[in-house]
Amino acid sequence: MSADQASDIVTAGFLVIGDEILSGRTKDRNIGYLAEYLTAIGIELSEVRIVPDIEDRIVEAVRELSARYTYVFTSGGIGPTHDDITADSIAKAFGVPIDHDPRAIAILTAFYPEGQLTEARARMARIPQGADLIENSVSKAPGFRIGNVHVMAGVPAIMQAMLDAIAPTLRTGAKMHSLAVDADLPESRVAGALREIQESHPGVLIGSYPRSIDGRFSTQVVVRSRDTEAMERAGAAVRAAIAAVAATS
Repeated sequence: MSADQASDIVTAGFLVIGDEILSGRTKDRNIGYLAEYLTAIGIELSEVRIVPDIEDRIVEAVRELSARYTYVFTSGGIGPTHDDITADSIAKAFGVPIDHDPRAIAILTAFYPEGQLTEARARMARIPQGADLIENSVSKAPGFRIGNVHVMAGVPAIMQAMLDAIAPTLRTGAKMHSLAVDADLPESRVAGALREIQESHPGVLIGSYPRSIDGRFSTQVVVRSRDTEAMERAGAAVRAAIAAVAATS
């Protein structure tokens, strides 16, 4: 990969926060959505972590991911209840104070009927100092961005709306392209050839995925690269290798 190609790569880490995810009470629906969304716009999701509602664990993960990747996205823990501690943890990770943000208070005041902006709901307006707000077109309580960290709700519909709001602000890089080649052969029959093709095609990723239907084994080979010409060359080599192995069956 050339220096120019490397500079076009934009990476991200995703931090999923919440005891309910780790206990299995809530099934995460955000990881797959974010991965597909980021891939489509040219950002490589490089790591996903799931951490409990423990401040020190959140702080540690935020600091590590923020230092490692272009962007960090988080989901969960910015609601109105006492155990929603993400905002406080992010503030601690960046070493800044946190308080009710006048901009967020104004948004919630306009949304809730008079007298219904309770103390609990006002918790959702607590934003770390220096952060920008992320629009929430669904339930109005904003997320926020501080440094390269984007803090979003855990509810999928709200997280998706927030992601749409911030997407235009994100720097994107070269998109990853892929092609699939189906082989009516068990994975073990093509593994050696795929290894050789991988070694001779730098900048291309080759994955093989075995399948079994009614006791018959087959393999799907997926070739991925940011360079479409390199991907096509490797794809042609994969097709030729599969045909050669099939001919000896």
